[in-house]
Amino acid sequence: MKPAALVLRTSGINCDVETAYAFDLAGARPEIVHLNRILEAPALLKRYQMLAIPGGFSYGDDVAAGRIFANQLQHHLADDLRAFVAAGKPIIGICNGFQVLVKTRLLPGLGGLRAKQQYTLGHNDRGRFEARWVALATCPGPCVWTAGLQRLSLPVAHGEGKFMAADDQARQILWEQRLVSLLYVCDDGSPAQGRFPANPNGSTDDIAGICDPTGLVFGLMPHPERYIDRTQHYSWTRFTCDMDEGQGLAIFRNAVRHVAGMGVGV
Repeated sequence: MKPAALVLRTSGINCDVETAYAFDLAGARPEIVHLNRILEAPALLKRYQMLAIPGGFSYGDDVAAGRIFANQLQHHLADDLRAFVAAGKPIIGICNGFQVLVKTRLLPGLGGLRAKQQYTLGHNDRGRFEARWVALATCPGPCVWTAGLQRLSLPVAHGEGKFMAADDQARQILWEQRLVSLLYVCDDGSPAQGRFPANPNGSTDDIAGICDPTGLVFGLMPHPERYIDRTQHYSWTRFTCDMDEGQGLAIFRNAVRHVAGMGVGV
C-alpha cells in the first residue's frame, strides 16, 4: 500500500496541488487537507506517514511571512507534531512552508518548540520578489530528503527568503551539527559567496535549506515541486542526457523511500 502524504493547506497557500502531484509521482498517496480539519481533530495526523507545508502566501503573509500559520501549529499542534517526528515520519516545508517551520521552531529543531527563535527568513537583499532558477548543492548530513543528491537546479519565487541566524554562535551550531542541507552555488558549482544572482536573496552562508537533527524535518526556499518533469526546465530542449524527470522529484522519492524502508506506519 502506498504511504499517505498529508499536504496541509490554508488561506493563501497556492502550491498544494503541485506538491500533491509530486508526491503522487514519487509513489505516495497524497491528500490535500485544510488546516482547520486538523485543528478540529489532531488525531487525523496519525493517518499519514509524511507531511508537507507547501509554498504560497499563507494568510497573506500578514504580520510576517508564515507567522500566523506557524502560530496555529505551535499553539495547537505542538505535541502532535513532535509525536509525528518521533514516529519517524518526514516533514517538508517549501518556501512559505520553510518560513512556517522555522517560526514554529520545528527547524532547526534545537531546544524544543518553546525555545527562543534563533533563525528567520527576512526580506531579500534587493528588496523585491525574485523568481528565477538557481543552482544548488547538497551538504553532508542526516537529511532524509536530500540523501544521495549532489547538484540540483530548481526555481525560486519569494520576497522573504533571506535565511538569517540571531548571532554567529547560532550560525555555527548549524554547521557543527550538520543541519545545513542545501546551498546556493554558481552554475559551475563554485560557492556563491553571497553574490547575486547565484544567491538570490542574500542568505547567510548561502543557505537554501536546513534540516533538524533527526534529518526528518526539512525546509527549503527553492520549489522542488515545480521541477518534476524535464520539460519544466527553461532549457530542457538542450539537454544531452537521457533524463525523463525533473530533479525536484528525487527529493520526494527520497521521503517515500525512507518511509517504505523504515516501515513507518500509522
